Parts: sequence; C-alpha cells; structure tokens
Amino acid sequence: MSLAPERSLGFAGASNFRDLGGYAGAGGLPVRWRRLFRSDHLAGLTPQDAQQFQRLGVTRVFDFRGEQERAAVPYDLPGVTQHALTIEPTVVQRMKDLLDAGETITPERTVALMQQTYRGFVHDNADRFAELFAHLLADDAPLVFHCTAGKDRTGFAAALILLALDVPRPVVMHDYLLTNAFYRMPAAHDSRAPREVLQVLWRVQEDFLNAALDIVEQEDGGVRGYLSRQLRVGEAERQRLQALYLAGA
Repeated sequence: MSLAPERSLGFAGASNFRDLGGYAGAGGLPVRWRRLFRSDHLAGLTPQDAQQFQRLGVTRVFDFRGEQERAAVPYDLPGVTQHALTIEPTVVQRMKDLLDAGETITPERTVALMQQTYRGFVHDNADRFAELFAHLLADDAPLVFHCTAGKDRTGFAAALILLALDVPRPVVMHDYLLTNAFYRMPAAHDSRAPREVLQVLWRVQEDFLNAALDIVEQEDGGVRGYLSRQLRVGEAERQRLQALYLAGA
C-alpha cells in the first residue's frame, strides 16, 4: 500500500503551499493529488523551491492579489501562465484607517472586520471565483491559486472547490484551518497594531469562513445554488469537475 503524497510541499519561500488532494468527495472518491494547489504568494520561492515547483508540472497560476500587492511583490516562473483574478485587500486598509482616526483596534473588532471581508467575497467578488472555475472546467492541468498569505481569498476559493467536489463541510473546514499550522506570519506591517490583533489578522478562524458560507446558505439556498447562480457551475459543470479532479471518477 503506497503512502499518500505530502499535503504541504515544505517550500522555504512559500510556507502555505499545499495540495488539496486526498479528501473524499462525491461517491467517496478522493480528490486527485498533484492537480490542485493553494498557496501564499510565490515571489519568495528559493532556487530549490523553484526546482521542486517545476517538477510538479504546474502550467497555470491564479493570483487573487490586488494590483498594488502584485506590483510590490512580482514573480515570474518559467513555463507558467499567470492569471490575475484581482480581489483588492480590505482588512489591512480598514485597520489602518481606524488607527489613523485614533480608534482602538481589539481582537474582537478584528474578528468582525475579517467576517465582513469574507461576507464580501460571496457576491462582491463572485466574478473572480467564477473565472477560476471556468479555468478549472477547461482542463485538469496542474494549477496553483494564491493570494498574499494564502488564507482568506485563497481559503474561500479552496472551500468552494472542495464543496463543489462534494467534500463534506467539516473536512473543508479542516483544510481551511491548516493555514494555522503552516503559514509563517510576516513582520508587522503597522507597529501600532497590538500583537494579539496581528494574531487574529494573520491566522484563520472557523468564524471567518462560516461568515461567508452562512451568507451562501441564506441568500443562495446553499452551496449548489451559489455555484449555479453566481459562478455558472450547474449540475453538468459539477459533474465535469468531479470527473476531472476525483480519482477514479
């Protein structure tokens, strides 16, 4: 019996780079390994990381970072096509605005800001997630999707993909929370923010993802309704995704 591949690729320059393979989806069939990767940004890959990345056979990367984020930390990977699926960051800017106004930022207030951001993903950014699914449906060539930390924009995208493959929600949440095990928090962007606030900002909580999924349930009748109405992924498209990305389908 062969061992499953490692979920985390262990890159020195992208701590949150990991594989979505192995989770049981529709009919109990596992998500194929080495097809769907989620990550923090790829600009910090070391030469050794880049060699390992090349061996994965990835030919397309989907970047959810905002325009300034991409411009500040660009990257170029040989043989890889980059697709910009721009979702501008909001939480850090909101916190900066509040600090500039002399407001006190608490962990509780940061949680509320994070939940607000996730709720915004659902409809404000649906077109970007629809674009990702269109590429997923086109072919099953190995791909990576990422933002800056690979935890929020990327986390919601990963949840949608796994849910479309009928991976159970508790398992989806487990994958989402793995960020807390792998991601290395960067140096503080604003020294005025207390460390306990930064711990909320640079980690993930069930309350964050649930804030988005609760909106999906309330306003679109559940994940299947949201996929169909907002992302143009109906029953036929879900079956194609499962044929492409579930082993043995």
